[in-house]
Amino acid sequence: MVFILLPLLLILIAACRDQAATTENGPHKTNGPLSLVMPTNGVYTGAFIDFGDGESHVTYEALTHFERLTGKPLAVVACGNFWGDQAFPEKTVRMISSYGAVPLLFWSPWDKPYDEGEKAGRFGLQRILAGKCDKYIDDWADAARQYGKPLLVTWGLEMNGTWFPWSGYFSGAGKVVGHKDDRTLYAGPELYKRAYRYVVDRVRARQATNIMWGFHVNNYSSPRAPWNRFSNYYPGADYVDWLGLSVYGKMARSEGWAEFGDMMAGPYAEICKLDADKPVFVAEWGVGEYPPGDKAGFIATALRDLPRKYPRLRLAVYWHERWENKDGSFSNLRVNSSPEALNAYQRGIASPLWIGRPQFKQQ
Repeated sequence: MVFILLPLLLILIAACRDQAATTENGPHKTNGPLSLVMPTNGVYTGAFIDFGDGESHVTYEALTHFERLTGKPLAVVACGNFWGDQAFPEKTVRMISSYGAVPLLFWSPWDKPYDEGEKAGRFGLQRILAGKCDKYIDDWADAARQYGKPLLVTWGLEMNGTWFPWSGYFSGAGKVVGHKDDRTLYAGPELYKRAYRYVVDRVRARQATNIMWGFHVNNYSSPRAPWNRFSNYYPGADYVDWLGLSVYGKMARSEGWAEFGDMMAGPYAEICKLDADKPVFVAEWGVGEYPPGDKAGFIATALRDLPRKYPRLRLAVYWHERWENKDGSFSNLRVNSSPEALNAYQRGIASPLWIGRPQFKQQ
């Protein structure tokens, strides 16, 4: 009986392995690293989901609930990974992978309590360049390499704003520090570029080759000054795999209403000028519920136009969150903030141009 069962057991084990190596796009071998394929006809679906306990907390239940809510799976799931936590989010990325998506990590040199507007602390750009954070970077890179699957990472996002401590605004801003190739070099952007390259070089030195690095700016710079343009922060083609934009509509009661096209078209054209070939991601997008502003119309326009009007776009990540502001008001960007908003999202994302599972190839 043992001799009969043993071959059967081996067959069952092999079948399970084959099933585990199968994705929505068919079977693939598991004897080597995989890389994420950029779609040529369509855009990957993505979301940051309000997990209820900070930007780094992810639950499988929330992912499956969002899929049921919207009617389509997610190809990419975004979450925060702040340096103050001093850890690579292994449990989180494995959970996202088990769901069937690729993790997008907003890897931010930010220390607790993670308040916007605070100045640089122990993870300031100068301290990074002085080697004060080397052990953490190396340990993080080792864990990323051991994870082994494709990772999307954006380091020091929205550096062209005034809300994060690594912003150029807090590092000398527009002070002129030199000239190169008929370009003026400004203190804030130059320091950011040096730190970005330093971090990427260190991670690559640990052979974490499964990471696709993103250069992620806010759609409109604040302040809108020549020194604060996207191009002044760009670390170079050798350090960037994809170009990212944050594109939000009205998020606070004090802001005016803006249509999606007005928030997207100009910044998209500007970021495309940085490199002729890099794929473009809307790494964050969303809008609050502020009648008489038409949130449903904003969402419908975005989901209709993103795959059609922006040919280099490969991913768009909706920011599905609700939070309380200091004045007691609430910003509700969730897709289900109203029946009209949810219906607009469901109808728009149902288009076959929105791709709900990632595609991979053998390296």
